[in-house]
Amino acid sequence: MTALQSHPPVGTIHGVGLGPGAADLLSVRADRLVRGARHVAYFRKAGRPGQARRIVEGMLRADVVELPMEYPVTTEIPLADPRYNECLAGFYAECTAHLTALARTGEDVVVLCEGDPFFYGSFMHLHSRLSGAVPVAVVPGITGMAGAWNATDVPITWGDDVLTVAMATLPEEELTRRIRDTDALVVMKIGRNLPKLRRAVTAAGRVDTAWLVEHAAMPGQKVTRLADATSVTPYFSILLIHGQGRRP
Repeated sequence: MTALQSHPPVGTIHGVGLGPGAADLLSVRADRLVRGARHVAYFRKAGRPGQARRIVEGMLRADVVELPMEYPVTTEIPLADPRYNECLAGFYAECTAHLTALARTGEDVVVLCEGDPFFYGSFMHLHSRLSGAVPVAVVPGITGMAGAWNATDVPITWGDDVLTVAMATLPEEELTRRIRDTDALVVMKIGRNLPKLRRAVTAAGRVDTAWLVEHAAMPGQKVTRLADATSVTPYFSILLIHGQGRRP
């Protein structure tokens, strides 16, 4: 009769929200997990350190094992091209396999996530693939848009204001409609779409109340009226229109 073999417990994959950019805006739970992690994974563009990794600089333990997950494409292939989804799907499948293999050896892994893991973040694509295969836990984080509207020192919504969050990658007509039809507005993923976004805001009649926030809660934070902006940083830029709703 052979002895039963013991198996190590399966580790947990933690998607940890790091907030908008400053290390002291992490939650207590996020800080504890980041500082204690033996394995830390994070997304980045090839050849760059990655914003999530920058936020935790100086926080990781000396013997940490880092797993950079480098996007195979960013803007090289148009979003509408079927190759874009195919390429990214294969990338996320590879990342999932690596994380799953680590977890099944009993190791916990912290995946660093800018902002909140469930708000337009790459971790969502891992979560949907990991769920049911290994334990997964999510730590919420302050969103980048919250960091942006706090940078303006003006409340984003009052009373019954409706807040719309849109991507500047939307078609211009759709952008214009959504800008016109909402009380308060956040637009993300601006970059090369700034000229289109400016036209949409102007067509909606709201250019005088629109603000651009770049690098919110990071070094180099900048707040500018859209009417005065001639360019915008390719990453970490958000457009805001503040609501003017009911108040006492």
